[in-house]
Order: sequence, then C-alpha cells, then structure tokens
Amino acid sequence: MIRFVLLLRSCPGALDRVFLRLVPLLLLGLLNGCSSVGYYSQLAGGQWQLLRARTPVAEVVADPSRAASLRQHLARSQQAREFASRQLKLPDNRSYRVYADIGRPFVVWNVFATAEFSLDAQTHCFPIAGCVAYRGYYRQGAARGAAALQRLAGMDVYVGGVEAYSTLGWFDDPILNTMLGWGDERLATLIFHELAHQQLYVKDDSEFNESFATFVEQEGTRQWRAARGLAPLPAGAERQRDQFVALVLASRARLKALYAQALAPDAMRAGKQAEFERLRQEYRQVRDSQWAGDKRFDAWINAPLNNAKLLPFGLYDQWVPAFAALFRQAQGDWNTFYRRARTLGELPLAARRDALARLAAPAGRG
Repeated sequence: MIRFVLLLRSCPGALDRVFLRLVPLLLLGLLNGCSSVGYYSQLAGGQWQLLRARTPVAEVVADPSRAASLRQHLARSQQAREFASRQLKLPDNRSYRVYADIGRPFVVWNVFATAEFSLDAQTHCFPIAGCVAYRGYYRQGAARGAAALQRLAGMDVYVGGVEAYSTLGWFDDPILNTMLGWGDERLATLIFHELAHQQLYVKDDSEFNESFATFVEQEGTRQWRAARGLAPLPAGAERQRDQFVALVLASRARLKALYAQALAPDAMRAGKQAEFERLRQEYRQVRDSQWAGDKRFDAWINAPLNNAKLLPFGLYDQWVPAFAALFRQAQGDWNTFYRRARTLGELPLAARRDALARLAAPAGRG
C-alpha cells in the first residue's frame, strides 16, 4: 500500500512548528485547488507524527526497559529485512530498520468509493504518487466522516484499516506497532510488500502497483520459509485464499457485465443484490464442501457488500498471475524480473494491460 508523500526528506526537531504551519501552504501551491486544505493538513500532520516517533531498531532491541517480546520480535524482523535486500534484491536502505509506536491499531484508514452501478474507483491524484483508488486518513473518525459524506452523495463506500504503507523511498519507513500483531512471518510479508513499492512504482496504475507488490510478497515469503528450512505454507491455506479471491473476482466480472446493460435503476439494484447473494451462496458451498467448514472469511462475506468493498481485490490480486508468469520467464532471477516488470510499467496504459492479460492467460502461465 502506498501513500501520499511530502516533498521533504527530513526536518530538524527545532522546526516542528514551522513544518506544521508551512506544509499546508506548500501543498496548496502544488495541488492547484484539487482538494481541501484540511485533508492535506492531516496528511502532513500524520506523516510528521511517524517521522518524530522513529527509533533505530537496534536501539530498541538493546534497550532493557522495552518489553522483551517487542525486542525479540524486532530482532527477528531484521533477519527478514536483510533477506529482502540480499536475496529478493529489494532496496537496501534504512526503511524497516527503524521502529515507531503510534499508539493505534492502524496507521491509516483508506476510504474506497464507487458510483452505485460501477466498479470504477473514485480516484484521487497527488503530486508524487499520482492517482490512486482510495483516500487515506490518519484518524478513523475522519475516515468515517468522509465515508458518510460519500454515502449521502449516493456512492458505494468501504473503509479499511491499513497496517503499513510506503513513502516510495522519500523517507525511512518504520516498522510500526500496527505491523506486529500477526507474528514474525506476517511482519516479513509486510516488509517485502512495502519494499516492493520502493523497487517499482508506476504512477496512475494502482492495479499494477499492488499486484506487483503482492506477487513479490507471496514469492518472497515462499523463499523466506525455504531459506529457514521451513516447509511450504500448507497447500490448503493457499488454495482457500486463492479460491476465495477467485470467487470475488468472478463476482466483480458479473457485476461489470450487469452495469453495462441498459436497465432501469430498480432493475439494476435488484440484479446487484442478487449478485451479492450469489457470491455468498457460492462461498458457503465451497467452504462447506472443500474447506471442512473453515470460516476464516465468514466475517467479510456476511457483512454488508457493495461495489467499493470489492475494489481491493481488483487492486491487489488482478495481475498477480501475470507477474508470476513473468517471474517464471525470468527463470526466478529477481533482477531480471524487476527489469522486465519495469519495462511493462513504461508502456502506455492500454498496451500495459494487454501485455499483462497475455501473461495472465493460461498459455502465458505455461
């Protein structure tokens, strides 16, 4: 997950108040009135909070006043961080070699929105990161307020908490307390994912960027386990995740076809709700017949569904098979893979998507 980054590398502590006063003015000059000062002010304040909270991981690990569990967790994280640069050829910098506790469960809350009868995300454009399919807020209340306004405007809206994000190398991104809750391996996968954004980022193409980072995360995790002499992840767990994603993507495709029809609004709404119910029924059938009743996705599927809630699946998973095929074509050589992925990223958008579709086709995966 990437986020908007400020056009500043660092700022001495004595300039804290100057920074917080001047950054909104700087942003006004850059953004040509494309959004409110208040929104960008909270981005500036939230990013500055992270910068001020950073401490080198080595210092935390060596500090006996810190919790032993934290120190051990961070020490193990640095093994994954070294592996990321040495084996996966990801950037070798200070990112994820510093730590910050921001005192909340998520670093940002992203707001996704679509029109009632569309799967096209409402995009938001930033000076460096380009256009992305969500808007992030450092306070959950602010995200909920923005979502409420979108709903009043008739939009489908989804709010999701985010554990980590990349500033694309502009700052030394920290390991956050928000990243520590799911064990050592989950932390390693987050590091791989976020460093992948620093390795390659294409403006105005969220599907490309997130699918690329997701593939690096998944393949990196396989190699990380193998390097430590661990067995591959249980085939059942990976298969269940892949089957669930496939169900959601198939539902997206059917909804897209529905929205292309010339139907009256009431008929369109009825078809939309019928599709969501079909998704639930198909999920339950697969869960009960193939997963021995494993209910890991029940909370997601049983909560209210709308177009916006399906958006992250298109962003994070759409082109993963294409990048997997590209990696095989590169014979598992990371530098060759990154070079070929960068070449894809330099293509015009339509040509890039055609190339990815060819890679993702069964013949491309052979």
